[in-house]
Amino acid sequence: MKSGFVSIVGRPNVGKSTLINSIIDRKIAITSNVSGTTRNIIEGIYHEDGYQIIFVDTPGISKPLNKLGKVLNKQAYALTKDVDLVLLVVDIESGIGKGDKFLMDNLLNNQIPVILVINKIDKVSKETLIMAINEYKDYDFAEIVPVSAKEDDNVAHLIEVIKKYLKDDIKYYEDDVITSSSVPFMAAELVREKLLQNTKDEIPHSITCHCTNIESKKDLVNISVDIIVDKPNIKKMIIGSGGEMLKKVGSLARVDLEEMLGKHVYLELYVKVIENWKDKEKYLKELGFFDYE
Repeated sequence: MKSGFVSIVGRPNVGKSTLINSIIDRKIAITSNVSGTTRNIIEGIYHEDGYQIIFVDTPGISKPLNKLGKVLNKQAYALTKDVDLVLLVVDIESGIGKGDKFLMDNLLNNQIPVILVINKIDKVSKETLIMAINEYKDYDFAEIVPVSAKEDDNVAHLIEVIKKYLKDDIKYYEDDVITSSSVPFMAAELVREKLLQNTKDEIPHSITCHCTNIESKKDLVNISVDIIVDKPNIKKMIIGSGGEMLKKVGSLARVDLEEMLGKHVYLELYVKVIENWKDKEKYLKELGFFDYE
């Protein structure tokens, strides 16, 4: 048995969550086109005969605009220290920007092997891909692997490359465990995903979700989730005319929850206003965002 921990890092919206879902072959991290979708640390466990790889999906690293942003950056950086390998995911269409260079300078000085994963190759020509690979060869990456996480292209090869860097011989999880995330966490995240996918403008950046109650019975699971917003007008928009938007979000989330849990789900959603919650340490801790020193 060979095993190890692999941290997935990168700037917002480069496809980290899509990659971890593709690797695990199950949905364990929410996805959307909104920058900064991932806000918590999510572990996905890959199983294969003789191998177990624990992948850690981290929040996107960017210039922080509030205390929440500072906390998320600390979380992401902290989880590049005590691992066997780091996957730095970049969006091939975006090229190498200042943020990417800053991130690379930090990671390549950690003395932990870094594999560059060039994502979204399905969107460019082969010539563009070759040019991108040559551009990144100037940096001291252990490997460069192009993939399309969305299309599951070359992901199997990436896993084979990762195996070379596994150092442990410990089985950390049983074979049927694919994530360390709890059911309450997953429930809150699925609600947030549906909000991100069905709202626009300032709404996605103004919300977070928190599961306040979960009660499992024989064939039914009762789940309550608070949707936290920072402005009264955002609350009205999420609820929608006659509660239409809230009903739509709840219905979509319930379908995913029932598939995940294998039971009928009764889902209750409540929208609450906490002004400037992203800058209040009390609420950040209550909502599950912990500061990493």
